[in-house]
Amino acid sequence: MSHADDTGADDGRARVAVIRNSFLHVLAGDRAVARRDGFGAGGTIARPPQISEPHDRRRIALIIEFAVLFIVAPLIMRVAVFEYGVPLFYALPPVLVLMIVLLFSDPSFNLKRELMRIVSFATMYSILILFAIGAMVVVILMANLMPERLFALAAERPGKWAKTMTLYPFTSVLAQELVYRVFFFHRYGPLFKSRWTLILANAFVFAFGHILFRNWIAIAATFLGGALFAWRYERTRSFWAVWIEHVLWGWLVFTVGLGVYFFTGVANPAW
Repeated sequence: MSHADDTGADDGRARVAVIRNSFLHVLAGDRAVARRDGFGAGGTIARPPQISEPHDRRRIALIIEFAVLFIVAPLIMRVAVFEYGVPLFYALPPVLVLMIVLLFSDPSFNLKRELMRIVSFATMYSILILFAIGAMVVVILMANLMPERLFALAAERPGKWAKTMTLYPFTSVLAQELVYRVFFFHRYGPLFKSRWTLILANAFVFAFGHILFRNWIAIAATFLGGALFAWRYERTRSFWAVWIEHVLWGWLVFTVGLGVYFFTGVANPAW
């Protein structure tokens, strides 16, 4: 092969690399400015070193608190719901309220700062592109594996489907993202040194919180969703970005017929 051929091949590989990197950048969207204060939430303001880089005693205390809130509490709620018939609507709020109180009572957290982090055009484009690709995959899988469930709720009970689509962003996603992304990153971000460890830990506890539904589909789906939302939040530190993305995927779940796997079977008095 001549030198000209080698040069042409190198140029071709370079063009492919540029196209690939541009495509990956579009899929990923914007990245927030890197924080020196661990992996704090978007609303986290400057914290003293003993908080942002906790020593052994505080680290152990945070790990114990983390385990109680994200491991023990879901297990207790599961027992309450399925052994004693307590509606999830009653079992869940005490834990959510505790986490939100811990978040909002922390002087190093600023809600206004959190909510002012808007969604950039590049991030919104990334959210929509990934959702469009994922939605096509999910619909194709449902059509082949569970054709009897595909669009069943919307077709057979349109009123319930419409109510779910209307209330879900505000009764479910709002609280979940405040707890699993904002609270989690603000409170426990300093425990992590690697963003991928943080993302996987967040995905794990998000999935574990869904053991209430007692089926592997809900757990697998929320692990994947949790990883996506944690990755998005780590990049953007934008509550609104993960709220929008979570709403879209939740709407997809209830529309394509997977909502049956996210139901405890215990009547919810609010619905």
